Amino acid sequence: MNSIVQIIGTSIVQALQELRVNKLRTLLSLLGITIGIFCIIAVLTALDSARGAIQKNVETLGSDVLYVGRWPWPGMEDGEYKWWEYWRRPSLTNVEANAINAQLHDMALTTLCLPVGNLTVKHSNNELSNIRAYTVNSGFDKIQNIDIAQGRYLSAAEIGGGNNTIVLGSDVCNNLFPTGISPLGKSISLLSRKFIVVGVMKKVGQSMADFDFDNGVIFPYTAVIPLVDVKSLEYNPRLIVKAYNPNNVGEVKDEIRGIIRRIHKLRPAQADDFVVNQLSGISKIVDDMFGTIDIVGLFIGGFSLLVGTFGIANIMFVTVKERTKFIGLKKAIGARRISIMLEFLVEAIVLCVIGGLVGIFIVLVLSFAVSHALDMEVVLSLKNFLVGIIVSIFVGILSGFIPARSASKLDPVVAIRTN
Repeated sequence: MNSIVQIIGTSIVQALQELRVNKLRTLLSLLGITIGIFCIIAVLTALDSARGAIQKNVETLGSDVLYVGRWPWPGMEDGEYKWWEYWRRPSLTNVEANAINAQLHDMALTTLCLPVGNLTVKHSNNELSNIRAYTVNSGFDKIQNIDIAQGRYLSAAEIGGGNNTIVLGSDVCNNLFPTGISPLGKSISLLSRKFIVVGVMKKVGQSMADFDFDNGVIFPYTAVIPLVDVKSLEYNPRLIVKAYNPNNVGEVKDEIRGIIRRIHKLRPAQADDFVVNQLSGISKIVDDMFGTIDIVGLFIGGFSLLVGTFGIANIMFVTVKERTKFIGLKKAIGARRISIMLEFLVEAIVLCVIGGLVGIFIVLVLSFAVSHALDMEVVLSLKNFLVGIIVSIFVGILSGFIPARSASKLDPVVAIRTN
């Protein structure tokens, strides 16, 4: 046991000496290992970060929330995406929303949202274009978790009465109102009508459910009815239903289908003229997509490791050649083949682990840089780093086995005579 530990210790010292004496040759050979481990860990880190962000988004919006509308989300339905059929589907209105609220009031909370895009918003001399308005019924803030930075959200009386009150997104407020000026109580022009600002939302970014509140505004659905044709195929109103009990989402979904089919007077043989989307479905699609990206990233990393394996193997063959006389002397004084083999094998592993650690260090540096520069959460997993170390050890064994075996089989007499 002590002899094995001594051999391993000596091999580690020799590997570090090889790195010190032949810096350029060793560094170039380690480059493949470094790039390979970097690719693998970077891909795993990126996937973990993206999965974490999506999971956080799903938790924020709620996996127990159903989005009912004309258009299925991409990937939610099998086969061809029949946009020409979806486009002709009837718009959902307060009729469906009120029916679901009445029949499922003890199982779910229902609201209606009609997005109206490509709007121009004005205040004084400031004007913004391509703004989206979210016209909503009561309960929208309870389902979508609207966070208010200034002022307040729309009251039930304002929503029910169709008052011209409005809540601004963070970016809309910053662009319309100069720094230091409160937007509360000010009026803005939208759809040829004046709206009074009662609140400003916190900056949240775009959600998976296609809500971009930062660049949007919220005002009552009843206020938009006189201003646009809410049944026009130009618009895509959606019912948003949140189940009180997450375990009852399937039952709520079936009830919604039954209620809307009755309102639309669909016969049993007819297909639904609406779709019920769910965020959990998107999560599965994204997982499949990540699986493909994972394979591509591992393939790239594997190719780099293959190049690195040949580089390390080349170093070890050169090292065996340089130490041939010393190998002969060791065998002449009684060193066993397994000792010689272990010496070179451990040296190859140490060199690969050094290259792997450099790759992991680069991932760490880039992760902290991205996290601070883009203000996004990067998931650094100990499991991924262990994978990098284990892969480095495996590559070391793979690249060092043949040179180590050839060294152990050298004839001591021939080896000693070698110049």
